[in-house]
Amino acid sequence: MRFAHLRLPDSLAPGSLVPGSLAPELAVVVGDRAVVVGALFEGAPRALQQLIDGGDELLARVREAAAAGSDTLADAPSVALADAVFAPAVTAPPIVLAIGLNYAAHSSELGLKADTAPTVFVLWPNSLAAHEETTSWPRSLSESIDYEAELGVIIGTPAKDVAASDALDHVWGYTVVNDITARDIQFSEAQWSRCKSFDGFTPNGPFVVTADEISDPQDLHIWAVVDGQTVQDASTGQMIRSVATLVAHLSRSATLLPGTLISTGSPGGAGYSRDPQIFLRDRSTVTVGVDGIGSLTTHCRIIG
Repeated sequence: MRFAHLRLPDSLAPGSLVPGSLAPELAVVVGDRAVVVGALFEGAPRALQQLIDGGDELLARVREAAAAGSDTLADAPSVALADAVFAPAVTAPPIVLAIGLNYAAHSSELGLKADTAPTVFVLWPNSLAAHEETTSWPRSLSESIDYEAELGVIIGTPAKDVAASDALDHVWGYTVVNDITARDIQFSEAQWSRCKSFDGFTPNGPFVVTADEISDPQDLHIWAVVDGQTVQDASTGQMIRSVATLVAHLSRSATLLPGTLISTGSPGGAGYSRDPQIFLRDRSTVTVGVDGIGSLTTHCRIIG
């Protein structure tokens, strides 16, 4: 199944909302429309985290209600995907964990060594952004803003000290992440969280695809296009450490809680390493995608 968070007017959102708030509502994709999940049955989840916390039983109930031809589906409000206004696919994860240097080509082009253990850092919640949103930053902070297409992994059940062979059993679904990075700050500080956590620097979505839809997370085409030019074109099979290996590694030191978002690293083709370099400019448009999951577009503005 494919889910998204949409910003809906009061006339479509179930329950009580602040007038004109366009509060995010969980929707399930049915054909070319997004159906409001909260209207499918009493007590239906209105956010992805609620759906994840409800476990397999709640997902099965949503799946049944959203089945083609069901009476509840016909009565539920919906919008055409072409007209949808998206919120971040993952709006309030317990934490966002990001992996650096997980593709050999990317670590090589940055002149950094892929260590024996994964490079792990945290992305701040203010950085979460949605498909087709505009991300802006002050020119005074950085003029070396880079793009990074990444596969996002969402944890479904608590994972503590799991084996790699069992790790994918803890994955609820997958999404697309653009790990936007201020390269000059990245190379001037000992940690990577700040340079990747400006407001709006972690666009994700527009969709979350349940794990059963992805037979092999290491067999997905991943790509990025900046201002009409394809700049990344790779396969998740080129990861140094697979999704299963990453989940197992991260679970050894801390319990991965349901809803945790893991951004699994970017392939080669970053703008920093190109000759000439390609950085995101004022009014640039960058689209990153993973086949079978979706494509995610971000518009850029530089302030000052």
